[in-house]
Amino acid sequence: MKKRVTLTFPRRAIQMPITYRLAKDFNVAANIIRAQVAPNQVGKLVLELAGDIDQLEAAMEWMRSQSIDVSLASREIMVDEQICVHCGLCTGVCPTQALSLQTETFQLQFSRSRCIVCEQCVSACPVEAISTNF
Repeated sequence: MKKRVTLTFPRRAIQMPITYRLAKDFNVAANIIRAQVAPNQVGKLVLELAGDIDQLEAAMEWMRSQSIDVSLASREIMVDEQICVHCGLCTGVCPTQALSLQTETFQLQFSRSRCIVCEQCVSACPVEAISTNF
């Protein structure tokens, strides 16, 4: 099973090897999607966790016990077809190729199942046709 979570670290937990502990102690694989971590600051990490459901729950409970705020990511990328000019700039920054241009029509295609909500496309769109919702 996979779960996408957002972790918010207090300053004292920044140096903690979270992904190592998830793998070693809980047999949970962690794919880092986005990270904002700096010494002596609150950190944010967006992870896709993969593993057995019981192990995932135990891992999330352990992180909470370490004063790490764990929230399930529920955001989605939205593409406004009325605004989109199909320029393709977003396709160049999409790491999973969830955004692509059809070869025949050059129309933007969005594959929601491939999207990891990294939000790189949001800032790349020159007409602000791409946004996130909660």
